Amino acid sequence: MQQQAAQAYQQTAKISASPSELEAQLLTKAASQLLHIQKNWVGSEKLLYPALTYNRKLWSIFLASVAKEDNPLPKEIKENIANLGLFVLNHTMKVQTSPEQAKLNVLININRDIAAGLRAG
Repeated sequence: MQQQAAQAYQQTAKISASPSELEAQLLTKAASQLLHIQKNWVGSEKLLYPALTYNRKLWSIFLASVAKEDNPLPKEIKENIANLGLFVLNHTMKVQTSPEQAKLNVLININRDIAAGLRAG
């Protein structure tokens, strides 16, 4: 029962959240998944690839969004997001091909920092 209530709350929050807040929530979720894996490295091998895939898909969506001509963000911000997104995708591939616990720090920190910026903005 409690789990159903929590899920209902999450659905309502998604509907009523601003786009920036929703993006911040998704980035925070990705960071949390990666942090959990990092803190529980031994035995988390099965969780790493799905978490990296989630993060990669999320950043792919951000990249596609800033590439749209009707995106209202200033050109400089779109370019910064695109550059950061490409870095995240490349780093994610490095982690996938050569998994190391410490390599997750970069992805966790970027996601957290961008989420904080979205919430502050």
